[in-house]
Amino acid sequence: MKVTFYSNFLTHHQLPFCLEMKKKLGDDFKFVSTMKIFQWRLDLGFEDLDSQYDFVVKAYENQEEYNKALELALSSDVVIIGSTTDECIQERLKQDKLTFRYRARIFLFVDGFFKTIFDKEKMKLFYDRHIKYRKNKNLHLLCANAYGPRDFRLLGLYPDKIYKWGYFPKTDYYDMEELLKRKNENSKIEIIWVARFIKWKHPEIVVKLAERLKKQGYHFHIKMLGTGELEEKTKKEIRKKHLEEVLEVVGKVPSDKVKGYMEKANIFIGTSDSKEGWGVVVNEAMNTGCTIVANRRMGSIPFLIQQNESGMMYKTYKELEEEVKTLIKDKELREKLAQNAYQEITKKWTSEIAAKNLLQLFEEILEEKTITIKEGPASKATVDKNRKKSYTTNQENKR
Repeated sequence: MKVTFYSNFLTHHQLPFCLEMKKKLGDDFKFVSTMKIFQWRLDLGFEDLDSQYDFVVKAYENQEEYNKALELALSSDVVIIGSTTDECIQERLKQDKLTFRYRARIFLFVDGFFKTIFDKEKMKLFYDRHIKYRKNKNLHLLCANAYGPRDFRLLGLYPDKIYKWGYFPKTDYYDMEELLKRKNENSKIEIIWVARFIKWKHPEIVVKLAERLKKQGYHFHIKMLGTGELEEKTKKEIRKKHLEEVLEVVGKVPSDKVKGYMEKANIFIGTSDSKEGWGVVVNEAMNTGCTIVANRRMGSIPFLIQQNESGMMYKTYKELEEEVKTLIKDKELREKLAQNAYQEITKKWTSEIAAKNLLQLFEEILEEKTITIKEGPASKATVDKNRKKSYTTNQENKR
């Protein structure tokens, strides 16, 4: 089976999945990179991976590479479209060959109706990607966001052809008893936050949480990893509120060093809002035995977390604070959720499982068989009606 994956550029979050596909398919797997890596990613310490692997076709580099990308679009048995030009993929779509769009959510439901409907560029993108070929029998959707299926179904798109997907960073395997023992050696409960310091990641919520917990006499320490436009403002707030002893801004940390911090932490908090398409740091925190407390609006959370089983989700600031306080006080619950989170990631959401499930899905569709994947990546995405109330406003998150 010949499979080609089109995306902006190869990232370290996509790499483990691509290496698994290469292992299973050999030269029949290609990754087409459509643009050079953004400079801001290089500034944050990410590597340019496009030139490091022989399965990458750099369509942006020269005409020869671009022609390869065009040829692969027609000759591949299956194509996954994360990002590519219309010219590169249009003929394949016209011929209705097996193709998977790879998306998170619809602009309309993230940026707002009026902001989107009057943006001609966004509406053209949406039409070209999802409406123009909506009647194609062989056009399916890999949805890397738990709220995406509801978005697309509300507009009548991809009926019964939406599958769970996501990001699959490198999975490490631990002796969980030993890992939890190391975490319990902390003199205070260690809490970690990993994100860019930008508006929709909400670093201000972490400052508020630290201030409230300190006033109530809890023994804890929070590390904030990352950098961004709000970093200095956050540091000023920490000094202003005299939180230096309980809240530390570590700053920029290389991606391969982040897990080292997570291995020492007891609790991971995710405060991003619905602009967080996935949130791969949640995968990494679950993999390193952290107990998760995260905003349920983050795209990965309803796929990865079962409330009070593999972590905790919150809708309002009040819920976040109460959940963190519960976990600080209850070691048994904290460890139970950490162990379940580790099992969820290592048993269901690894790159190996994702590649295996996806190839099985391709075969079943090509051979017109019943889809048999029941859970995890490449399983059918269903809309949980009970999730409707999980759409909260930024104001609710700040209460």
